[in-house]
Amino acid sequence: MAADVWLVVGLGNPGPTYAGTRHNVGYLVIDELVRRLGASLRSHKTGRAEVAESRLGPPGTEGPRLVLARPRSYMNEVGGPVKALATFYKVAPDHVVAVHDELDIDFGRIRVKLGGGHGGHNGLRSLDSSLGTRDYHRVRVGIGRPPGRQDPADFVLAGWSSAERKELPFEVDRAADAVESLVLEGLERTQQQFNS
Repeated sequence: MAADVWLVVGLGNPGPTYAGTRHNVGYLVIDELVRRLGASLRSHKTGRAEVAESRLGPPGTEGPRLVLARPRSYMNEVGGPVKALATFYKVAPDHVVAVHDELDIDFGRIRVKLGGGHGGHNGLRSLDSSLGTRDYHRVRVGIGRPPGRQDPADFVLAGWSSAERKELPFEVDRAADAVESLVLEGLERTQQQFNS
């Protein structure tokens, strides 16, 4: 396996219908990382994802290699494209980072962890199945629980509130910072910085 290669996957649903929904926050974080690195997303030869490749670190250094990916499949089928990319780039599960929305974390908060359950998240459930393990990293972007009796499935597929939209760029920025920290500084230091 290629030890210095990290596969960072933004979970979401493809197409304009889902672009502005809470479930697609992983796509936004990938877009931010692509922008920061001066890269561009292109269709991958596996045909099931858009990817951008770059090195992370100060200019002129040979930092870790990043493969940033936005799968083109729907959330409940994301595992297949991610497994194909991990195989193509020879990335072990412990160098896979899934960036996703998290109902059990308040909006405005981020948590980073290795392994764990899927908590009902269909994207994580699909990843667990396709990768054959839960031992991959997660950058969990809090979206909070729906108000009242709203169905969580409807909530994640709805657009952001006006108040959330104002704060969303800051949350996406922090999540991108967490991904960079995880790759460069490791899990423990990243958790100390972002999980508090």
